[in-house]
Amino acid sequence: MHRLALTFERLSEQGRKVLIAHVVAGYPYADITPALMHVLVEAGADVIELGVPFSDPSAEDTAVQAAGEQALRSGVGLLQVLDQVRQFREADGATPVVLRAYANPIERYDQLRQSGAFAENAASAGVDGVLVVDCPPEAADGLAAQLRHCGLDMILRLASSATERHVRAVAERASGYLCCLCVKALTGDQTPARIRRHVRIPVGIDFSIRDAQTARDIAQSADAVVIGAWLIESLADKSAAEALAAASDLIRSIRRQLDMDTPEPSPTTQPQRNRR
Repeated sequence: MHRLALTFERLSEQGRKVLIAHVVAGYPYADITPALMHVLVEAGADVIELGVPFSDPSAEDTAVQAAGEQALRSGVGLLQVLDQVRQFREADGATPVVLRAYANPIERYDQLRQSGAFAENAASAGVDGVLVVDCPPEAADGLAAQLRHCGLDMILRLASSATERHVRAVAERASGYLCCLCVKALTGDQTPARIRRHVRIPVGIDFSIRDAQTARDIAQSADAVVIGAWLIESLADKSAAEALAAASDLIRSIRRQLDMDTPEPSPTTQPQRNRR
C-alpha cells in the first residue's frame, strides 16, 4: 500500500483527520525547504503538499503567487524541487509528499528529456502524488497513466460548485485523494456527501483557512484539510529560524484543534502505535 493510502487509513482508524500542509518550495529561502518539511511533520502535518514555483500561477491565492515569484527569483524550479524532496527523504521515508504544479513545467521537463521522465524522476525522488492545478480531468489521462506506471497518485481538484458530470469525470481519474476547492465555508456535509456518491477515495477540503477553529469546523465534513495561504503568509519577512518556528506553532495549533474531536480509545482496545 502506498504512503498516501496508509496515512489516510491509519488516521481514519484513529478517528482523526489528515492535516495537509501546503508550502511553496524555495520560500522564504531557496535552501529552507527540507528543514521546513521536517518541522511541519514534527508539528503534526500528515501530508506535505509542495508547490512548484511557476511564472503564471493564476489559480493560486495572492500569497502563494508572491511566494512562488520569490522562489523563482532565487533560482528554484522543478529540478531543485525534486532535489529538495530527495533531501527530505534521507531522514523521512514515511510522510507522503505531493507536488502541486502547473502543466507547463511538467511538459517542459519531459520535452527536454523524454516522455514520462517527470513521473520516473519524481518517483525516484520520493514523491507520492502530483496535483496539476490547471489540468482538467479530460486532459489528465496521459499524465495519469505515466504517474500510475511509476506508482504515483494523480490528485485532482474539484470545485464545490462542480456539475455532476464533472464530478464523475474527476472520479474516474483521481487517485490518492480528491481535493475539493471551496470559495466559502462549508455548511454541514452536503458537498462532500455529494462527491462521495461518485468517488471512493478520501476527500480533502482546500479553503482559505486562517484560524484553527475554521479548520476544525471544515474537517467535520471531510477526511482532510489543506492549510496553505495562511501557513505561507506566516513565513513572510522572517529569518530562517523565525520562519521555522512560526510554521511549527501554526501547525501545532491546528493539529490540537483537529484532535479535539478524536474519540477516546476504548479501554478494551489495544493502544494505537505512534504517529511516526
